[in-house]
This record gives sequence, structure tokens and C-alpha cells, in this order.
Amino acid sequence: MALFPQESLNEGVRKREVFGWAMYDFANSGYTTVVLTAVFGAYFVGGVAGNAPWATMAWTGALALSSAMVMLTMPALGALADLRAAKKRLLMFSTAGCVLTTLALASVGPGDVALAVVAVVLSNLFYSYGESLIAAFLPELARRDSLGRVSGWGWSFGYFGGMFTLGLSLVYVIWAQGEGLPATHFVPVTMLITAGIYALASVATFALLRERAVPQPKAMQQRGIAASLTRLRQTWRESLRFKDFGRLLACAVAYQAGISVVIVLAAVYAEQALGFKQTQTMTLIFLVNIAAVLGAFGWGYVQDRIGHRPALALTLVGWIVMTLLAGLSTEANLFWVAAVIAGLCMGSSQSAGRAMAGAFSPEQRRAEFYGLWTFATRLSAIVGPPTYGVVTLLTAGNHRIAIISTGLFFVLGLALLMRVNVPRGMAAADVPA
Repeated sequence: MALFPQESLNEGVRKREVFGWAMYDFANSGYTTVVLTAVFGAYFVGGVAGNAPWATMAWTGALALSSAMVMLTMPALGALADLRAAKKRLLMFSTAGCVLTTLALASVGPGDVALAVVAVVLSNLFYSYGESLIAAFLPELARRDSLGRVSGWGWSFGYFGGMFTLGLSLVYVIWAQGEGLPATHFVPVTMLITAGIYALASVATFALLRERAVPQPKAMQQRGIAASLTRLRQTWRESLRFKDFGRLLACAVAYQAGISVVIVLAAVYAEQALGFKQTQTMTLIFLVNIAAVLGAFGWGYVQDRIGHRPALALTLVGWIVMTLLAGLSTEANLFWVAAVIAGLCMGSSQSAGRAMAGAFSPEQRRAEFYGLWTFATRLSAIVGPPTYGVVTLLTAGNHRIAIISTGLFFVLGLALLMRVNVPRGMAAADVPA
């Protein structure tokens, strides 16, 4: 059986278009891998803020602020994309915004806390817009019974992009350290590498991916923050008619809060709790991405075979095991094992959640519903990393207690997932508006 069967795609969809769609995951994964996870987070805490007691809280607070901005605007932006058939145009805008603000991070040095915060807030805002808009294309490309595997194709390809960007950055960092150059020299270069790959790889997306939606009769005319908030309330009330989609959102808030901790604070934990150096941390994240490729790609096929809910539930059990191993590790070897498990679960759980949201999304409102999905994942980013920061603050910097407490998010997510009825949620999406 072919790994990429044409039968997995909707009528009229060609494989090269799916390749173009997956290339966006390839393009933007370098941002999360290098900026949020492997390099800039630790650099902000140790280099920009000088290991001040408030440094970790400042980093997590900046990301929380960015997530709050996404929450207030993304559902309205998704509705606008549906009404005006503008997913691709808005995706171009968000891509340019993230690339430019990532370039701005290259100018950040010791003491430039304000500049770093502004650039991180805006770059993460634009990244989140792009992540939501590209996801809304998934149900247009994949048949309903193949959402898991096609989502997995994109996520796994995305992790290749993350590894590629991180690999180039790691090569440069090793060379720079060998020459005796400080982090203030090589970290800005990694930001330039990340922005460049994001810009170049996304060209394939805009060249190959089609906008199949057509403008709807009543295009939204209102503008501004007030209109966004109004639309958010309307969209949220409307989504409550879709009971199981609402329950999936609650589940996503919980387990994505735990994932956001791992993404944002893995490097900080490795350096602060286990004394990892910059090259060790980057190698660790590289390994996590390799495992995530296998998890995202392979688990998509499993998901289509055993069902959305069992597939996602198994990944959450894996996350619980991972947090326990990470918290109990007193030496690097056990932490490397925890990192591999984290990679496998990260790829599979994120891909599974995106596919499940697609199965619950009505045809004419996909960008809007993925806007709500992004609302939930950004809310989780507000809850997760700051909770970790508060725990470290209350425990005099005990990162082990903080990572073990993160496991509670996955326990809660698993409990909420048990309340989701997948057949009923899919049937609700099929009812005409």
C-alpha cells in the first residue's frame, strides 16, 4: 500500500498541492523549534535578562500576552477568511509579519528586554495566525476518513523543517563556540537563519496551494477591536450548538497547556535543572524533532484505523509518563529517554488534535472553527507556561516540581476527552447551517 495514496485526498486535489500545504508546516516549524524552544527562550533568560529572578516569568508572560492577543482576534479573523474566501491572502500577511519580527530578534542584545518582549509578542502573534489559517485548508484537501494521516503528513514534514532549521543553526553555533564567540554573536545569526528559511520555504505553499472557498453573500463589513470582540462572542455562542466540538476545545485547553510548557521551557529546564550547555540543548531538541516526525507520520495512520478519541487518549498517557520521567531524572540519561517520549507524543498529539478539529468543522466555516481551535490552544499557552513560572517562583526555582506539576494538565485533558462523542460531533458538522 502506498504511503501517500491518492485515495486519501478529496476529488480534484493533487498530491503536489498537499506538498505545498505541508511545506508551510516545514517553513514555520523552525520558528517554534529555534525561537521558542531551543535557542531564544534560554538566551532571553540567561543573556538578555541576565538570569534575574523575574526572567522566566518575563519570558512566559510575553508569550501569554501574545496568546491573549491571538485569542481576541483569531476567531474574527477566521470568520473573515471564510466570508471573503481570504485564507490564502491572510496567510501571506501573517507569514510576512512573522518573518520580519523574527528578523527583529536578531538585533536583541543583553539588557534589551523591552525590544525582545515586543518582537517575541508580535512574532508569536503572526506565527499563530499562520498556524490556524494553514490548518483550515486540511478538510479541503483530505477525505474525512483520512484526516489523521494527511494531518500527520504535514506535521511530520513540519518537524523535518524544524530539524533543518535547527541543524543549520547548530552547525553555526558549534563553529562560533569553537572560535570563542559569545552567545550575543551566534544567537542573532540563528534568528536570521530561521527567518530566511521561513520566507523561502513558504514560497512553495503560495505557489501550489489553491483557495477553494468562495466568498459568502454577507461579507463582514465591521472592522476594529470592538467588531472582533463582538464576532468572538457570536462565534463562541454558535459553537456551543456543537456540543462535542466545545468539549474538544476544553480538552485542548488542558493538554495543550502541558505541551506549551514543553515547547517553551524545555531548553530552560535542561539548562537550569540538569546543567545542559547550549550545544547539548540544541542536540536534545534535534532528537525530540526526530521522534516527533515518527510520531506525527505513523500515528496519523493509527488514528484513521482506531479512531480519533482512542488515538489522542494514548498520546496523553504518554505525556503523563514523560513528565514523571523528566521530573525524576537526576542525570542526563533518563532525561534523554523522557525527551524521546516527548517527541513521539508531541508529533502524534498535535496532529491528532488538528485532524479531530477538522472532522468537527462545518464545510462553510472551517477557518472560523479553526479560529476557535486556535483560541483554545492560545488560552492553553496563557495557562501553561505561566503556571510553570509561578511554581518555580513559589519553590525557589525548583524546576523538577514544576515539570511534574505539568503532568496534571495531561491528566485533566484525558478526563475531558472521555466526554467527547466523535460520531455525534461529526454528525453535527454535517447539518446545514
